[in-house]
Amino acid sequence: MSFLVELESIIEQRISDAPEGSYTSKLVNGGLDRVLKKVGEEAGEVIIAAKNQSKSELSEESADLIFHLLIALQLNGLRLTDVEQVLKDRHSK
Repeated sequence: MSFLVELESIIEQRISDAPEGSYTSKLVNGGLDRVLKKVGEEAGEVIIAAKNQSKSELSEESADLIFHLLIALQLNGLRLTDVEQVLKDRHSK
């Protein structure tokens, strides 16, 4: 199992269990708009890191973007496998 799949399960559990002190729980309790704002912020930081050609910064910011994107996907009833299928379908055309 890839770590992204494992992380997706951890996020799902944190959303359903809402453990006190969990960043994911706090973020989700702020609503979808708050989650999407974080996706936008992280996307901007990825752009800046790539423009600066900083591999370490780009890795860090990309991780943040993927994490927040996974939360947004789950709040919309989607999983990584849904995104993967779209990519596979596009590749096969």
